[in-house]
Amino acid sequence: MAVAVTGGIGAGKSEALRAFERHGAAVISSDEIVHELLRTDEDVRAALRERWGDGVFASSGDVDRERVAQVVFADAGELDWLERLLHPRVVATYLTWRERLAEQPDPPTVSVTEVPLLYEVGGDSRFDAVVVISASPAVRVSRQVRPMQDRERRLIPDDEKLARADFAYVNDGSLEELDRFVSGVVEKLGA
Repeated sequence: MAVAVTGGIGAGKSEALRAFERHGAAVISSDEIVHELLRTDEDVRAALRERWGDGVFASSGDVDRERVAQVVFADAGELDWLERLLHPRVVATYLTWRERLAEQPDPPTVSVTEVPLLYEVGGDSRFDAVVVISASPAVRVSRQVRPMQDRERRLIPDDEKLARADFAYVNDGSLEELDRFVSGVVEKLGA
Protein backbone atom coordinates (compact mmCIF):
# COMPACT_ATOMS: atom_id res chain seq x y z
CA MET A 1 0.00 0.00 0.00
CA ALA A 2 1.66 3.22 -1.19
CA VAL A 3 0.59 6.24 0.84
CA ALA A 4 1.36 9.93 0.38
CA VAL A 5 1.40 12.40 3.25
CA THR A 6 0.80 16.00 2.20
CA GLY A 7 -0.47 19.25 3.64
CA GLY A 8 0.32 22.89 4.16
CA ILE A 9 3.51 24.47 5.42
CA GLY A 10 3.93 23.96 9.16
CA ALA A 11 1.02 21.51 9.40
CA GLY A 12 3.12 18.67 10.79
CA LYS A 13 3.79 16.43 7.79
CA SER A 14 7.25 15.48 9.04
CA GLU A 15 5.90 14.59 12.49
CA ALA A 16 3.21 12.47 10.81
CA LEU A 17 5.89 10.72 8.74
CA ARG A 18 7.84 9.91 11.92
CA ALA A 19 4.64 8.55 13.47
CA PHE A 20 4.07 6.29 10.45
CA GLU A 21 7.59 4.97 10.86
CA ARG A 22 6.99 4.27 14.56
CA HIS A 23 3.94 2.25 13.53
CA GLY A 24 5.91 0.04 11.15
CA ALA A 25 5.59 1.80 7.79
CA ALA A 26 8.58 2.28 5.53
CA VAL A 27 8.98 6.04 5.06
CA ILE A 28 10.75 8.51 2.79
CA SER A 29 10.62 12.30 2.62
CA SER A 30 10.61 14.29 -0.62
CA ASP A 31 12.34 17.11 1.24
CA GLU A 32 15.14 14.75 2.29
CA ILE A 33 15.42 13.50 -1.30
CA VAL A 34 15.84 17.12 -2.44
CA HIS A 35 18.52 17.68 0.19
CA GLU A 36 20.36 14.57 -1.01
CA LEU A 37 20.10 15.69 -4.65
CA LEU A 38 21.57 19.07 -3.73
CA ARG A 39 24.42 17.32 -1.89
CA THR A 40 25.31 14.59 -4.35
CA ASP A 41 23.72 14.91 -7.82
CA GLU A 42 26.41 16.46 -10.00
CA ASP A 43 23.93 17.29 -12.79
CA VAL A 44 21.75 19.22 -10.34
CA ARG A 45 24.75 21.00 -8.84
CA ALA A 46 26.07 21.92 -12.30
CA ALA A 47 22.65 23.26 -13.34
CA LEU A 48 22.47 25.42 -10.19
CA ARG A 49 25.96 26.77 -10.79
CA GLU A 50 25.18 27.53 -14.43
CA ARG A 51 21.90 29.24 -13.57
CA TRP A 52 22.86 31.17 -10.41
CA GLY A 53 26.63 31.04 -10.19
CA ASP A 54 28.82 30.34 -7.19
CA GLY A 55 26.67 32.58 -4.99
CA VAL A 56 24.39 29.68 -4.05
CA PHE A 57 27.30 27.54 -2.86
CA ALA A 58 28.89 27.75 0.57
CA SER A 59 32.66 27.95 0.98
CA SER A 60 32.56 24.20 1.71
CA GLY A 61 31.27 23.57 -1.80
CA ASP A 62 27.84 22.49 -0.56
CA VAL A 63 24.70 24.07 -1.96
CA ASP A 64 23.57 26.76 0.46
CA ARG A 65 19.86 25.98 0.68
CA GLU A 66 19.14 29.29 2.40
CA ARG A 67 20.65 31.21 -0.51
CA VAL A 68 18.71 29.09 -2.98
CA ALA A 69 15.52 29.81 -1.00
CA GLN A 70 16.22 33.55 -1.17
CA VAL A 71 16.50 33.33 -4.97
CA VAL A 72 13.47 31.16 -5.64
CA PHE A 73 11.04 32.65 -3.15
CA ALA A 74 11.75 36.11 -4.54
CA ASP A 75 11.09 35.08 -8.17
CA ALA A 76 8.33 32.72 -9.27
CA GLY A 77 10.13 32.01 -12.54
CA GLU A 78 13.23 30.82 -10.71
CA LEU A 79 11.12 28.66 -8.41
CA ASP A 80 9.43 27.12 -11.45
CA TRP A 81 12.83 26.41 -13.02
CA LEU A 82 14.10 24.74 -9.83
CA GLU A 83 10.97 22.63 -9.45
CA ARG A 84 11.21 21.47 -13.09
CA LEU A 85 14.83 20.48 -12.39
CA LEU A 86 14.14 18.65 -9.12
CA HIS A 87 10.61 17.18 -9.26
CA PRO A 88 11.26 14.50 -11.90
CA ARG A 89 14.32 13.35 -9.97
CA VAL A 90 12.40 13.29 -6.68
CA VAL A 91 9.61 11.23 -8.23
CA ALA A 92 12.07 8.80 -9.82
CA THR A 93 13.83 8.38 -6.46
CA TYR A 94 10.73 7.55 -4.44
CA LEU A 95 9.31 5.27 -7.14
CA THR A 96 12.63 3.36 -7.26
CA TRP A 97 12.56 3.18 -3.44
CA ARG A 98 9.06 1.67 -3.56
CA GLU A 99 10.13 -0.86 -6.20
CA ARG A 100 13.05 -1.95 -4.01
CA LEU A 101 10.72 -2.33 -1.03
CA ALA A 102 8.40 -4.53 -3.10
CA GLU A 103 11.34 -6.76 -4.08
CA GLN A 104 12.19 -7.55 -0.47
CA PRO A 105 11.36 -11.07 0.75
CA ASP A 106 9.02 -9.60 3.37
CA PRO A 107 8.06 -6.14 2.10
CA PRO A 108 6.39 -3.66 4.45
CA THR A 109 2.61 -3.56 4.25
CA VAL A 110 2.62 0.25 4.06
CA SER A 111 5.13 2.63 2.48
CA VAL A 112 4.67 6.34 3.11
CA THR A 113 6.14 9.20 1.11
CA GLU A 114 5.95 12.79 2.34
CA VAL A 115 5.10 14.90 -0.73
CA PRO A 116 4.47 18.57 0.13
CA LEU A 117 3.26 19.54 -3.36
CA LEU A 118 1.37 16.31 -4.10
CA TYR A 119 -1.85 17.79 -5.48
CA GLU A 120 -0.12 20.82 -6.97
CA VAL A 121 1.96 18.61 -9.29
CA GLY A 122 -0.74 15.98 -9.92
CA GLY A 123 1.20 13.30 -8.03
CA ASP A 124 -1.73 11.78 -6.17
CA SER A 125 -2.31 9.24 -8.98
CA ARG A 126 0.99 7.56 -7.99
CA PHE A 127 -0.41 6.51 -4.59
CA ASP A 128 -3.04 4.14 -3.27
CA ALA A 129 -4.08 6.54 -0.50
CA VAL A 130 -3.47 10.14 0.50
CA VAL A 131 -3.24 11.49 4.05
CA VAL A 132 -3.62 15.26 4.41
CA ILE A 133 -2.26 16.88 7.53
CA SER A 134 -3.63 20.35 8.20
CA ALA A 135 -3.49 22.80 11.08
CA SER A 136 -5.06 26.12 11.93
CA PRO A 137 -3.24 29.18 10.58
CA ALA A 138 -2.16 30.27 14.07
CA VAL A 139 -0.64 26.87 14.86
CA ARG A 140 1.10 26.67 11.49
CA VAL A 141 2.65 30.13 11.85
CA SER A 142 3.90 29.23 15.33
CA ARG A 143 5.74 26.21 13.87
CA GLN A 144 7.33 28.03 10.96
CA VAL A 145 10.53 30.07 11.10
CA ARG A 146 10.59 31.43 7.56
CA PRO A 147 7.71 33.64 6.38
CA MET A 148 5.06 31.52 4.67
CA GLN A 149 3.03 34.04 2.68
CA ASP A 150 4.96 33.86 -0.60
CA ARG A 151 5.12 30.08 -0.52
CA GLU A 152 1.47 29.68 0.47
CA ARG A 153 0.06 31.60 -2.50
CA ARG A 154 0.90 28.86 -4.96
CA LEU A 155 -0.54 26.02 -2.89
CA ILE A 156 -3.97 24.45 -3.21
CA PRO A 157 -6.08 25.57 -0.22
CA ASP A 158 -6.26 23.17 2.71
CA ASP A 159 -10.02 22.73 2.45
CA GLU A 160 -9.64 21.40 -1.11
CA LYS A 161 -6.83 19.06 -0.04
CA LEU A 162 -8.90 17.81 2.88
CA ALA A 163 -11.86 17.13 0.58
CA ARG A 164 -9.69 15.09 -1.80
CA ALA A 165 -7.89 13.07 0.90
CA ASP A 166 -8.53 9.48 1.85
CA PHE A 167 -7.55 10.37 5.43
CA ALA A 168 -7.39 13.86 6.93
CA TYR A 169 -6.24 15.21 10.24
CA VAL A 170 -6.25 18.74 11.69
CA ASN A 171 -3.03 18.75 13.67
CA ASP A 172 -3.76 21.40 16.30
CA GLY A 173 -3.25 19.10 19.27
CA SER A 174 -0.45 17.10 20.82
CA LEU A 175 2.02 14.72 19.23
CA GLU A 176 0.25 11.91 21.08
CA GLU A 177 -3.03 12.80 19.35
CA LEU A 178 -1.28 12.83 15.95
CA ASP A 179 0.27 9.46 16.80
CA ARG A 180 -3.16 7.99 17.63
CA PHE A 181 -4.53 9.25 14.29
CA VAL A 182 -1.60 7.70 12.40
CA SER A 183 -1.97 4.43 14.30
CA GLY A 184 -5.61 4.28 13.21
CA VAL A 185 -4.68 4.94 9.58
CA VAL A 186 -2.02 2.20 9.62
CA GLU A 187 -4.53 -0.19 11.15
CA LYS A 188 -7.11 0.56 8.42
CA LEU A 189 -4.54 0.30 5.64
CA GLY A 190 -3.20 -2.99 6.92
CA ALA A 191 -6.63 -4.57 7.24
